[in-house]
Amino acid sequence: MSEDGSTLARRQLGKYLRNGREECGFTLQQVAELIERSASTLQRMETGVAAHIRTPDLEALCKIYGFGPEQSVAMKGLARQGNEQNWWYEYGDLLPENFDFYVGLEASAQQLTTYEPELVPGLLQTPAYASAMIRSVYPDEDPHEHARRVKLRMRRQIRITRKHQPAALDVILRESSLCGVVGGAKVMGAQMRYLLDMDTRSNVGIQILPFSAGFPLGVSAGPFVILGFGHDRQGHPAEPPVVYIESYTGDLYLTKPDAIRRYHEAYEGIRRCAMNREASRALLRKMAKEFGA
Repeated sequence: MSEDGSTLARRQLGKYLRNGREECGFTLQQVAELIERSASTLQRMETGVAAHIRTPDLEALCKIYGFGPEQSVAMKGLARQGNEQNWWYEYGDLLPENFDFYVGLEASAQQLTTYEPELVPGLLQTPAYASAMIRSVYPDEDPHEHARRVKLRMRRQIRITRKHQPAALDVILRESSLCGVVGGAKVMGAQMRYLLDMDTRSNVGIQILPFSAGFPLGVSAGPFVILGFGHDRQGHPAEPPVVYIESYTGDLYLTKPDAIRRYHEAYEGIRRCAMNREASRALLRKMAKEFGA
């Protein structure tokens, strides 16, 4: 079934509501009685199929689950986004600035397919590289808040590095992402070594698209991530996949099957022109040496 961004917002809101209920140890029936709604209505909210969630119901659920002020605002923002037909999601519009919608999607994904032409993606960054990037965005931020942002980025990597059922990460980096200096030569050298270490993991694959490959798609493609959420026992997707496209002014989430297909085709087109794993590792080792690592 074709989805739009409003369905994605409702789907994520439902996850947060379900997690809140389960963390409190409530059954559907118990919470439904507390808000004077039916269990089936609450279930529709949690599965993201409710066309509209009343504000009093949502406020009551946030109170029951002990959501703080910022999380409650975020839940209301998702509910409002769920009423939109087309969704350009911009941080700071309806959701608190520190509520990262993408991180919620990433945390539940089982497969992440990433193309990055200019930077090392967050899931593969060292703390020093991440710190330098974050400092560029928030140059005047106090040290405590800066450290919190770096810690959050590192915590995201647990999804990839944990021993039990880690998510699969398939990445193509354009050669330019290895050449743009972030934080100085020492930081870059350590980052190249970290990429080599990560590539030894069975669930991680890193390939480099060299400058000599030109532009395989005929255009200068920007960064994108295809998120997959696994399959059920019948082999069907557990949840519809999502394409995430980050930009300077806002982030775009695509869920329609045709868009997903086109981005998968684009990724395969880029992969055909990328270096194989062995050649990619050789280039990373070369870059590490050039940076003095």
